[in-house]
Amino acid sequence: MAQTAAPTTGAPAITPISLKVIAPWAVFFGIVMLILLYFVGAEQGATSVISGAGVHEWVHDGRHLLGFPCH
Repeated sequence: MAQTAAPTTGAPAITPISLKVIAPWAVFFGIVMLILLYFVGAEQGATSVISGAGVHEWVHDGRHLLGFPCH
C-alpha cells in the first residue's frame, strides 16, 4: 500500500513567554536555591539556625562534592 504524506504549510509559530510570566517563578526558584546553598554551605557553627549535627550529617557528602570545608 502506498502512503501519501500531507502537505506541510510551514513551521508553527513560536510565541515568546513574557517576563511577567517568568519573573515570579524565577524569584521562587532563586530563593529556594539560596536556602539550599545556605544549608549545604553554612549550616554549622556560629551561624547555625538548627541546633545539633543533624543537618550537617544530611548534607555532609554534598558539602564535600561542592568543595565546602566542614572539618
